[in-house]
Amino acid sequence: MADYSAAALAGSTTTPTARLEPDAISVAQDTVIGMASSAPAASIALTLPFLVAAVAYGSGIIILITAIPMLIIANAYRRLNLWNANCGASFEWVGRAINPYLGYFTGWLMIAAYIIATVSGVEVLGPSVLAVFGNNSTNTWAYIAIGTAVAVVMLALAVVGIRITARTQVGMAAIEYLILIGFAIAGLVAVLGHHSGTFPMTKDWWSVTGIGGKGSAVAGFLVAVFMFTGWDGTVYVNEEVKHRRQNPGRAAVLAVALLAIIYTFTTVGLQGAVSPSKLQANSSDVLVYVANALGGSGWAKVMALSLALSVIATTGTGIVLTARMMYGMASYRALPGVLSNVNPRFSTPVAASVVVGILIIGLTWVYLLVTTVQGAFDDVVDETGLLFAVFYVFTALATMTYYRRRLTKSVGDALMLGILPLGAAGFLVWMFVKSVMAESWPLNWSLIGIAAVGVLLMLGARYISKSPFFGIQRESEQ
Repeated sequence: MADYSAAALAGSTTTPTARLEPDAISVAQDTVIGMASSAPAASIALTLPFLVAAVAYGSGIIILITAIPMLIIANAYRRLNLWNANCGASFEWVGRAINPYLGYFTGWLMIAAYIIATVSGVEVLGPSVLAVFGNNSTNTWAYIAIGTAVAVVMLALAVVGIRITARTQVGMAAIEYLILIGFAIAGLVAVLGHHSGTFPMTKDWWSVTGIGGKGSAVAGFLVAVFMFTGWDGTVYVNEEVKHRRQNPGRAAVLAVALLAIIYTFTTVGLQGAVSPSKLQANSSDVLVYVANALGGSGWAKVMALSLALSVIATTGTGIVLTARMMYGMASYRALPGVLSNVNPRFSTPVAASVVVGILIIGLTWVYLLVTTVQGAFDDVVDETGLLFAVFYVFTALATMTYYRRRLTKSVGDALMLGILPLGAAGFLVWMFVKSVMAESWPLNWSLIGIAAVGVLLMLGARYISKSPFFGIQRESEQ
């Protein structure tokens, strides 16, 4: 079975002086990295009012249904990582199994999606950090200062090494998830106890069209896909995980399963804690508002801490994971070769990490200065979910293509490597088409713009940098 590391592949283009640290983190730590990349608390804060409004309180079943194709795609990642474990992941898999041009475009979508998703966290970071200290200021420059400081600190950790990054992520995750689950339990107790101000639970909460059939499943699936995005982060550090072929894929599946539990329980537990009108009226700080309604201002600060930790964690993983995507692509000169350099002292791609950190800080400044926090919710959520959906589809197709000779050997292989990935890809394509048709032209033009930039970069890599990636031969399991 073939196995390629980015450092080894770079040997034909730029000779690396160092490599990423092998066997540095465990499968449990890798799972946490994938979950942190999804940012559970921040994702719920960004999506809860919109998901509830879209599906008329049928959010629980929508999340569970969305988890099924996500688990199938995660298993596709697991199978492809058994074949080829390097941090370029889908860039490499799609390029080697289907076509190098499609592989490059997949890699570009991965980078664009992760950077946008990381920047989207600034919507709740500034307010959450200030709320922890009882400050309700809406000063944009305070938000910018907080976002910049967090990005600089997480960049420093990313540079110092994957071990300290993983340990930090585990510590923050333990606090974040404990707070989320605790409040979800409190919310359920309040709703089931018919406490004053709560919204009663009915059987329609478990219908895909929600209460009175007024919900839109399509709109709900799009939001739910955004909530799950990021679990694939487990494979971008695969060169640094113990048992690099097996564990990153296992971590991906575990991350999706655990996220499904957390998202379903937390969303169902919190969506009825206040009335529908108050939930929508406080959409900009919904989790802090709900926590205040359940336990007062002191507990609201605790929820704000969970939100702050969630965004801090995803900022850290955003830098680490995107830098490794760039490192993997740069190893083929598909991106500037300097991005493939690994620092011999820290065993990290320092140049790529710094570039990502600067991009995140710069975009954070532009984002906060140009638009309001509230007005940016819909576009950021929709655009990021669509980008992730596209490269998840390409990865599923790469699984079917690479393992195509197995599809006729057994019913199990036909199901796991053919029928299910095709079904999951079909679900995501359907969701993508429906969403694009329903979206405004500004959003669709932004998607076209992202795709156009990717094509231009691909042409530059092919004809200017003369990347050897475009000359690789298609592969399949023999």
